[in-house]
Amino acid sequence: MSSLTSLLDGIDRELRATLAACLDGKELGWRRALPLCEAAGRELIALCAVADALRERQAGDTVSYVVNRNINFTNVCVKSCRFCAFSRDHRSEQAYFLDVDEVVRRAVEARELGATEVCLQAGLAPGVGGRYYVELCRALKRALPGLHLHAFSPEEIKYGARLEGMPVRAFLEELKEAGLGSLPGTSAEVLDDAVRARIAPGRITTEEWLNVVGTAHELGIPTTSTLMFGHVETHAERLRHLELLRSIQRETCGFTEFVPLSFVHHEAPMTLRELVPGLRPGPTGNDVIRLFAISRLMLGESIRNIQVSWVKEGLRQAQWLLSCGANDLGGTLMNESISTSAGAAHGQLVTPSALRRLIRDAGREPAERTTLYRIVRRFERDTPDGPDLDPLDRVRSPDAVFGSYDTLVKSSDFRFRLRRKTANPNPFASED
Repeated sequence: MSSLTSLLDGIDRELRATLAACLDGKELGWRRALPLCEAAGRELIALCAVADALRERQAGDTVSYVVNRNINFTNVCVKSCRFCAFSRDHRSEQAYFLDVDEVVRRAVEARELGATEVCLQAGLAPGVGGRYYVELCRALKRALPGLHLHAFSPEEIKYGARLEGMPVRAFLEELKEAGLGSLPGTSAEVLDDAVRARIAPGRITTEEWLNVVGTAHELGIPTTSTLMFGHVETHAERLRHLELLRSIQRETCGFTEFVPLSFVHHEAPMTLRELVPGLRPGPTGNDVIRLFAISRLMLGESIRNIQVSWVKEGLRQAQWLLSCGANDLGGTLMNESISTSAGAAHGQLVTPSALRRLIRDAGREPAERTTLYRIVRRFERDTPDGPDLDPLDRVRSPDAVFGSYDTLVKSSDFRFRLRRKTANPNPFASED
């Protein structure tokens, strides 16, 4: 603490007082946090040091990860969000839809490779009823009763409920009965309707997002929480988003983690077509570091798990963020389509041993966890992996084993075909 005190002594008086108050356990409001968004040089180093000290106090020295697989079962979407490079119109030659059998096959393959979770998120496909979401959960739980289903963004929940003419609560209750374990807290972007109108007009509103997430928490369905940053939002809008998440967590205790998500701009429609004045090409490196550190200061007492998306940040930046307030490296993924389609270049799989090497090199203790942060296995901080590798560590060519997004959108095997809604819960199954 003496070295930290010495570090604080060398920075701006107002920032020093703010960081000292955080160390004393005082709550940080968004207005007082605002100057931290411009921290650079020694001030940025001091901000990170305080965030790291709070991380150690709130979450300990363990850095966790989950062995999971992403299954983005369709890229067809009735909406055209300006930031999304993943979605396709149903008439596109790149439009695909994975039927229930294929989703189950991929989940079984993941389980055999050690996965404890599958994450299901996709576009809002026309012609499929809300029953599809329910039956997909049931089919997966029949095949893999012990697998955790982390599935369906609040936008998908709203869409499925509307298609079935059901209240969100009733739809969530049915999904939970069918085996849904938790919801991704995506489709949040920035919880400010003025921002949302610029980057995704017609998308789920802030009030609707809060309703879905709050209802899920009331029903005992936990969710993650996210923020997509580095596009058109201001520092104040980011910080108010964090403050809103903190207030929800106080009421429900339903968030398992917070995940800052850097905007990947390369293939985003609003970048390529210059649709949004003032658009930034994603956050800078220091901007990412500041956001993670401030997130720990503002959220750590209520949402103690701050997760790094290595898909967005890359492994080297992800490792450094472990010294800036983060304590979790997310999942192994196996497949990744959404960020990849937007131009992210960090791959679709990181093996458990690679994550553990990163964690150990950061001076921390690796641990495999479940979706809900129950520790499955701990690994000695200074002991390298022995010859008994995880099954997933034996995968040398992820694209050859799991298939790539580029291959999927060019394949005719799962080409989307629009059909009328029927009683068949799997209306997009391949025809003989």
